[in-house]
Amino acid sequence: MTWSTLWPQNRKPSPDDIAEFVDNPLWKALCSWLESGYRTVPRIEYSRCGMAPGWNVKYKKGGRALCTLYPAAGSFTCLVCIGQREAMAAEALLPLCSPPVRQLYHTASPLNGSRWLMIPVTDEAVLTDVKELIGIRAAA
Repeated sequence: MTWSTLWPQNRKPSPDDIAEFVDNPLWKALCSWLESGYRTVPRIEYSRCGMAPGWNVKYKKGGRALCTLYPAAGSFTCLVCIGQREAMAAEALLPLCSPPVRQLYHTASPLNGSRWLMIPVTDEAVLTDVKELIGIRAAA
């Protein structure tokens, strides 16, 4: 069953519901890292966005978005927006990133000066890249 079928707009999932559905240790690792490292609280919001409609989890720090997590069965995607303020630091990081993240960055078309990176978090290397990109976003 799909995420949006299990959790329609009128039925908001809890953080535990989401973690159970995702059932991936990388999810828990990233959420814990964000919550402890940035002292931020997840915000579960419903989106009608065409790219990934349904409930998602947003992390913000000081009113600024750090990332948005999109649950899937056994996996998840992390959206990190790299704007003009972060571009130089992100591009300096790219040679150290995993091949999928490098390719995603280079193929993401800038939209209003930002690259919207929808990163499928598939392994520890990608998780490390995501954390680095979020760190750049938080520092800008």
